[in-house]
Order: sequence, then structure tokens, then C-alpha cells
Amino acid sequence: MSKEWIVVGLLALAGFLAGGVYSTWRTARVLAAVLAVAALLALGGAAAWYFG
Repeated sequence: MSKEWIVVGLLALAGFLAGGVYSTWRTARVLAAVLAVAALLALGGAAAWYFG
């Protein structure tokens, strides 16, 4: 698997998790915060994979 595909997959995962944050913010803020942390980790992983 090439480097670019992994970065694209991690960015897609971060976007999916960010959508989960948006949809759960009003009802379950703790879950939304956990999803936000996971989205930031996926985004950071994509950046580290791309620049590393």
C-alpha cells in the first residue's frame, strides 16, 4: 500500500470521526469529546505519515 493511500484513509477516518462529533455534540458530550480526540489523532497520524 502506498504512502498516499494511507494518508487519504486516515484523513477520511478523521472526517468520519469529525462528523460523529458534530452529530453527537448535543446529546452525548462525553462521547463527542472522545470522538474529537480520536479525530485529532487520526489527523495527526496522517500528517506524521505524510511528512515522516
